[in-house]
Amino acid sequence: MLLKKLVVKDFRLFKGEQTIHFASEGEQNVTMIMGDNGTGKTTLAQIFTWCLYGETSFEDTILLCKATSAKMLTNSTETVRADLTLEHKNVEYTIITESRYQKTANGMIKPSGQLTRTIAFKKPDGTRDYVKELETEIRIKEILPKDLAKYFFFDGERIGNMSKELKRGRSQEFAGAVRSLLGLSAYTSALSHLNGKGSLTVLKSYDESYDAKSDSKIAEYGRQISALDRKIDAIDQRLTEIDDERGIASDRCGELTERIAKNKDSESLAVQKAELIRKRDVLINSRSSRVANVLRAFNRGAPSFFAKKMMRDALQTLAAAEKLDKGVPYINDKTIQFLIQKKKCICGTEVIAGNEAFAALNKLLDYIPPKSIGYMIGEFVGKCEDKSRAVENFFDEFCDNYKFVREFDDNKTEIDSNITNIEKRLEGLERVGGLQADLSRYEAAIRRLENEKDSINIIKGSHLRDKKEAEAARQELSNKNETNRKIEVYKAYARYMYDTLLEQYATEESKMRTQLQDTVNELFRSIYNGGFSLSLDDKYNIQINIIDQSDGLSEDVETSTAQSISVIFAFIAGVIKMARMSQQAENAMLVSEPYPLVMDAPLSAFDKTRIKTVCEVLPAVAEQVIIFIKDTDGDLANINLGSKVGKRYQFEKKNEFEAYIV
Repeated sequence: MLLKKLVVKDFRLFKGEQTIHFASEGEQNVTMIMGDNGTGKTTLAQIFTWCLYGETSFEDTILLCKATSAKMLTNSTETVRADLTLEHKNVEYTIITESRYQKTANGMIKPSGQLTRTIAFKKPDGTRDYVKELETEIRIKEILPKDLAKYFFFDGERIGNMSKELKRGRSQEFAGAVRSLLGLSAYTSALSHLNGKGSLTVLKSYDESYDAKSDSKIAEYGRQISALDRKIDAIDQRLTEIDDERGIASDRCGELTERIAKNKDSESLAVQKAELIRKRDVLINSRSSRVANVLRAFNRGAPSFFAKKMMRDALQTLAAAEKLDKGVPYINDKTIQFLIQKKKCICGTEVIAGNEAFAALNKLLDYIPPKSIGYMIGEFVGKCEDKSRAVENFFDEFCDNYKFVREFDDNKTEIDSNITNIEKRLEGLERVGGLQADLSRYEAAIRRLENEKDSINIIKGSHLRDKKEAEAARQELSNKNETNRKIEVYKAYARYMYDTLLEQYATEESKMRTQLQDTVNELFRSIYNGGFSLSLDDKYNIQINIIDQSDGLSEDVETSTAQSISVIFAFIAGVIKMARMSQQAENAMLVSEPYPLVMDAPLSAFDKTRIKTVCEVLPAVAEQVIIFIKDTDGDLANINLGSKVGKRYQFEKKNEFEAYIV
């Protein structure tokens, strides 16, 4: 979706009809609109979402320009309108949104009728046609779904909030947006159609198609499976609710912890508590590692360790044996007999009865197999010595790990007791007592939610097991009936398609997420120079790490406002960059559309160096950038955007109620 033109009439500050043409060609793909605070930048930014979805965030819901309404006669009407012309999948659309207002007898301005939206499009032959009224919402969703719009139409404050959500793990919505923007929605739609939530899925439709008359038990199993499905769906819904509730509680804990830590009187205690919690986490993680070490060391070294005394005793006995190590490797008695019969050694020396070579070979028969096991004894000695050396430190290492595991409970109890004592002291402080009480309540709520989650997951596992058994029993009965046998075959095909598609989706999604992480890191480093890196888990939660260059280790860090905004800039730019690359992808299921970036005052949180890098990065990765800039940032933006700007506009404010775009 690329924006071509916006015509706005009497929308808040913008009196009369005003037009903006947007740049989108080649390297000059930036439209820059400058103006001071209060001149209409935010208003213009919100016209896009109003035109597309009929929504704004203004407290005053009356959108009619006050300069226009002041001149209205009683009972007369005026229309607020926005015409947005855009191109989507090589089709030019014009979305026309209107809202009418009437002036009442007492001079009040009130809406007159419902908001209307019309979508015109240009046909291949150049003529103009209109989308049917009942299909306008569907067409808008095809062009840009509302839940994705905020990632392309945003201001500095919204960027900061989005970054916090991602940093705190509240990124489920962002994950869905990324998958959709990068072309994975075809997979998710197909998977949902085959075996998603709800009743209108392929597999569930087959479940309702069995010929139950052939065997009443089939109907009984069907009812049992349906009941289990409902229970499992209810549990899944509750699990989602738990995650949401836990996220809210976790956010609240973070806010309260910050407020407590900032309190001067409680600062020291808060630091001590945080350090104790860190030590407890390290202790818990170390215990898992130590337990694994104990088991691994025992499995690997215990047999040799316990056999060590027996091997030592055996070596002492064998040390006195004269035949020890007197054999010749890989030589047996048949070899010696052959040389004696041949009467010549392999070195060429003659072997004649009575000479020195003949005597030496006959003596060697006493030390080689099968007459003697001297060589095998030598091998045995070597193996025993190797095994003894391998477990030389086994006992000390085993005892050290076992001691840590044994003392874990005492150490953890001591840390927990210290944390509890600090919490009680914090609750007793006059200024933070209420905050600490709230924090303890939210922490307890999180623990309750986690316990509930564990409990219902166990129940879910039981339901899944019962369902599997019921399905197996129903399948066995179904094989006795031709109609039901066909249904089982159809289900097997559908299940195979689902499993195959799910496996392919998982592969593509993992590949895409890794590529996104690499792309975002590259952009983040170009925007915010320094020893930072971003990591992205399978739920699209972000961790910002500071890299220790000396040993390659990284540590999660808190971010400044500029860093947070850099993160979301990098993510949005990364998604757009990958979406552009996917347009040339061979796999049509992964092809996406280009989208514009429309930003209101995005540079305010950055210093001069960062503004320069942002101005370089964004036009390079996005096919179209529309940026509203404060006058104070204008000079820097002009310098750094320079030749990339294809269209320039300025807000001209006549008074508090009237502004123009020139």
